[in-house]
Amino acid sequence: MITEKEFTANLLQLMGETFENPIGIYLDQNTSLLQTLETVSAAEASIPVGGKCASLAAQVAHVTFFIESFERYALENDNSPRDWGYIWRTVEKVTPEEWEGLKSKLRDAYHRMDKMFRTNELWNEDTIGGALSIVIHTAYHLGEIRQALCTLKK
Repeated sequence: MITEKEFTANLLQLMGETFENPIGIYLDQNTSLLQTLETVSAAEASIPVGGKCASLAAQVAHVTFFIESFERYALENDNSPRDWGYIWRTVEKVTPEEWEGLKSKLRDAYHRMDKMFRTNELWNEDTIGGALSIVIHTAYHLGEIRQALCTLKK
């Protein structure tokens, strides 16, 4: 049986690994999402990787949208329908200022989730599932972004 304290500690390690500072759980040093995005220019973030693929800017906006959707659910019990395709249809090219804004918005959303998980007093089916989905979903998109960079940074 795992305690809430043990679950929270493990979750926060996975969140840190994925977003901020890999400690070797499944990423190499300097390959977290926020570290990776610091190596990407606005011009690179604006290039769709393939004919029907999204830009890196859209990937970042989508991850933020996902986190903010869970946040609204967890804090406000808002489970209203989301337009999951909106980001993919509207975000492509970004200016340097817009790119910095997208990265900042993602960083802020991550820090809010980190704080929420650190102070959560009741883990239940919804909050555990939501927390794990943030790690898993973000790790998936980090992989997409890192693979795209292989093409973009030839």
